[in-house]
Amino acid sequence: MKILWSPLAVERLENIFEYIAKENNSAAHKMAERIFKKVETLSKYPDRGRKVPESNREEIREVFIGEYRIIYRVETKGVLILSIRNFKQLLPDKDLD
Repeated sequence: MKILWSPLAVERLENIFEYIAKENNSAAHKMAERIFKKVETLSKYPDRGRKVPESNREEIREVFIGEYRIIYRVETKGVLILSIRNFKQLLPDKDLD
């Protein structure tokens, strides 16, 4: 399956990178790499993540990497990465659109 990124997910990844890079540039690169690798696995196993509890929709799923939730939607054309959030943050409805 093809992996697609929403503009919001790209923005969130950039924010995560910038936040970590303030303290440790190397750690920021490693986290970004870990996130990309985790997302790549979704092309072969899109249903591996659990349903997002806030949505209760079968096609909205999430996987975890460290303290981050990678939230995505399984579609017929591929997997759309919707957002990346710290698991301590509330998930606004707009992140699921």
